[in-house]
Amino acid sequence: MQISFESLETPALTKAHLADLLFEQIGLNKRESKDMVDAFFDLVVDSLISGDDVKISGFGNFQIRTKAARPGRNPRTGELIPIDARRVATFHASHKLKALIQGDAVDDEGVETVGR
Repeated sequence: MQISFESLETPALTKAHLADLLFEQIGLNKRESKDMVDAFFDLVVDSLISGDDVKISGFGNFQIRTKAARPGRNPRTGELIPIDARRVATFHASHKLKALIQGDAVDDEGVETVGR
């Protein structure tokens, strides 16, 4: 199945646009489309909050990383400000996604077939 993005009015793909695409191209009703998109992102967020990695084949991996506390500096005043330890979400694109972005052909297993 090929999903077309020509109907996007802005350069960003939003949750609302995803729901519209499901409605237009797959035939779900608008409520089901919105609920499906929301459920997907809720599942991703809940998994990350619980500390689980989210791996989407052919797309990439979302992970939670813990950053240690460190000294920071206010760029305007130069004043030292402590930066607390925190958890951050990171994303690493898959090799297949990276190859597609570069315009290389990729086979079904995600292996580049051109441009090596």
